[in-house]
Amino acid sequence: MFEGRCWWITGASSGIGEGLARALAVRGARLVLSGRNVAALEAVARDCADALVLPFEATDFERLNAIAGQAWAWQGRIDGLVNNAGISQRSLASETAFAVYQKMIAVDLLAPIALTQAVLPKMLAAGGGRIVAISSVAGIIGAPLRSAYSAAKHGLIGYHDSVRAENEHLGIQVHVVAPGSVSTNVSKNALTGDGSVRGFSDAAIDNGMSPAQSAEAILAAIEAGRRELVLATGTELEWALLRRSDPEALFDRISAVVRAGYAKQMAARSTEG
Repeated sequence: MFEGRCWWITGASSGIGEGLARALAVRGARLVLSGRNVAALEAVARDCADALVLPFEATDFERLNAIAGQAWAWQGRIDGLVNNAGISQRSLASETAFAVYQKMIAVDLLAPIALTQAVLPKMLAAGGGRIVAISSVAGIIGAPLRSAYSAAKHGLIGYHDSVRAENEHLGIQVHVVAPGSVSTNVSKNALTGDGSVRGFSDAAIDNGMSPAQSAEAILAAIEAGRRELVLATGTELEWALLRRSDPEALFDRISAVVRAGYAKQMAARSTEG
């Protein structure tokens, strides 16, 4: 399933994307590694036997068709596309500038849609392929301080579910992954209400699953043919499942957490506790 196959990973310079690149390389995959940090991409590529570094800005929509053409031409195909690149948010909706919503939707939703739209017709013409969307538990629940991020990640799930429904019988297999806390820079690099970078992390993120562990779980789910994987434990998993089984109970739970001071706690420059 992976050996000798060509996989294109966005956001491959760090976090889950880097973890997937390294795990796929061990399995003998050929890799197209994309992101903005060229030095970091090249560092990952050095640890992979067969990799093409293809940096680009996710929202450079006018160039995406040409970039997809470059990626496809490298091996004459793309067997798997991983839509992983993205940014997060930490701010109350009432204190968030509309420009933050525009940027979040552009990076976390429109960019993966645009890339998939560029690759999907080629995959169909080639007889099939796999598309993996890295969403979030925040794409299943309405997570406080993440209204823009939740909106984008909810949309990402909806789009990929539709692509699956339309194309599964034509050989396109779509896997949606909804991670909870994974130990990456996602919280540190999150946008605040005015669009500035937060600059510090959360205890939950710092104590989360490692990118290597998450990558192994994702690849195992792909091998098993799972269409959706909620990659979370504890409260995060409970809330994701509750959203579908008893949404009213979930809404009460989340409201109680916010009333108890969640926003103030998240604003503290500390990862203790």
